[in-house]
Amino acid sequence: MIPADTPSPAPQAAEPRALDEEAIFRLVHRFYDRVRDDALLGPVFGGRIAPEAWPVHLAKMCDFWSSVLLKSGRYEGRPLPPHLALGDDAGEAAFARWLALFRPTALQELPPAAAQAAIAHAERMAYSFRLAIAFHRGEDTTRIAP
Repeated sequence: MIPADTPSPAPQAAEPRALDEEAIFRLVHRFYDRVRDDALLGPVFGGRIAPEAWPVHLAKMCDFWSSVLLKSGRYEGRPLPPHLALGDDAGEAAFARWLALFRPTALQELPPAAAQAAIAHAERMAYSFRLAIAFHRGEDTTRIAP
């Protein structure tokens, strides 16, 4: 029996999370679980990605984020054309919601510095896509704020 006046051991610091392929896998899979469950984005993705095609999409997204965050060079693709094909589903509300789901997921699944880098990249990418979509629609792109 431990005497009542014995101090408790100091809490152990959690092991720092590493930025590795496993962290990227967790980020991508948790994020797209949230996307699929989302009232706004779920139908957009569900209408374009068949249930049996999700593993391929998730693997491609893991390749993308691995290339961005780990400089692995695994992603080979052009992400803009599929977004241009979304039409009205690629509006401001959809991009805002995408970022609103991505930010906390990155903070939860990645080490702090990597999370901030991923969020900054996602924000730049969303802005770039929003500009390109507006341009292709013939809209005034000078009024699109980051």
